Amino acid sequence: MLLSISTTVTPATDLGYLLHKHPGRAQEIEVSVGTAHVFYPEAAADRCTAALLLEVDPIALVRGRKGPSSEGFALGQYVNDRPYAASSMMSMALSKVFRTAMTGRCDARPELAAAAIPLEVHVPALPCRGDADLARRVFEPLGWTVRADAVVLDPEIPVWGDSRYVDLRLAGRLRLAEALNHLYVLLPVLDDAKHYWVSPDEVDKLIRAGGAWLAAHPEKELITRRYLAHRGVLTRDALARLAEVDDTDPERLDNADDAPLVADDPDRPMPLAQQRRGAVVAAVRASGARRVGDFGCGEGALVADLLADATVTQVVAVDVSARSLDHAARRLRLDRMTEQQRARLDIFQSSVTYRDDRLAGLDAAVLMEVIEHVDLPRLGALEQAVFGHAAPGTVIVTTPNVEYNVRFESLPAGATRHRDHRFEWTRAEFRDWCDRVATEHRYTVRYLPVGTDDAEVGPPTQMAVFTKSLSAAQSTSATQSTSAAQSTSTERSA
Repeated sequence: MLLSISTTVTPATDLGYLLHKHPGRAQEIEVSVGTAHVFYPEAAADRCTAALLLEVDPIALVRGRKGPSSEGFALGQYVNDRPYAASSMMSMALSKVFRTAMTGRCDARPELAAAAIPLEVHVPALPCRGDADLARRVFEPLGWTVRADAVVLDPEIPVWGDSRYVDLRLAGRLRLAEALNHLYVLLPVLDDAKHYWVSPDEVDKLIRAGGAWLAAHPEKELITRRYLAHRGVLTRDALARLAEVDDTDPERLDNADDAPLVADDPDRPMPLAQQRRGAVVAAVRASGARRVGDFGCGEGALVADLLADATVTQVVAVDVSARSLDHAARRLRLDRMTEQQRARLDIFQSSVTYRDDRLAGLDAAVLMEVIEHVDLPRLGALEQAVFGHAAPGTVIVTTPNVEYNVRFESLPAGATRHRDHRFEWTRAEFRDWCDRVATEHRYTVRYLPVGTDDAEVGPPTQMAVFTKSLSAAQSTSATQSTSAAQSTSTERSA
């Protein structure tokens, strides 16, 4: 089975640095199912191609008992497509041969490893259970241009029609590490089979490889279900960890083994993530804010909603993660925005635990599902940076209500809704923190539920809206005016 990756970045031979495989030398790496060969069919300054050829001996697999314990009829264990069609075996070979490249680390070319570069991927024979359109559905949302041509069963007998294999070609501008992780997850998904027993460890592998992009993928449930070999318990666990459990309807998690729910089903409750964004936008409108900051914008879902609101004239979107900002740029289609649209958006990397003058002077700032990702000892720094230094007129904060976690049947007792949560607060704990912050920084605060307000455990999401007190706002305005006057005086003296 064969897979090739090409680039036209200048110089193209730097692909060897990114893959940690020298273009001038063919290499052999032993893997559990056979031998992986890495070589470069072309290596010039304007174009370079790296090929991964996996040699699989199906007879040795059976005799060595490295394959699944049961594969149907006996002859099928010896006569099959393993040596020719990319499958979970190719995925496994990718993770071993290009392990460092998949992490995005390249000491020799760190800037190149962090940059989106032109890439082309070719998999001549890929099992695709479904049709060629499935390949487009899973790859296109990730930024790829997809060509998936069905392979005929026999060119000499066209009446037999197409086989279940496609000739897959992908093209796009992505980080190489992202591309490798896409392939690692999606090759076995399209095949809808794995050559080994799927254990709970597979959930960790999926989260590591897909955590940065799979949560927002429109085919998230299908990809997760197939990757985990339709094992319901593992699928529910993965969905609960992959995206925040409260971002997904609990009933949908419980039905993860079934076909994906229809998006426009009128009987389906509105997802909590959508309710949360709606509540935040409503609070922004109520505040009369025109210049709004999304602090910890992630992949830009709220940014899109704010830009769709004509009353908002400027959106400042920041996140500490460069990867999240890359995804946000693709989601928002920055490259296709008109000059007028682009002028309303300022998006850049920043941390809410450090003072940043670019975040000052806003009418409102939003911390939507952000504070729980900050270590408790660092919350003080966040308070000073947001409420003290940036000091917008309105601050809107949402966070999970840990009391509601018992309503998520797929969430183990004592577990947090997301593996990156440093804490999750009860309603009383959240109010204590908000009351203290409001007092220390001269805000008033009110509390609103988001989602169904359960009589026993409260809402799934709790929201606080901080408003700068009039005296504090006047003081801030006077300070800014004094600073401006001093600056003007200094300029005149100069």
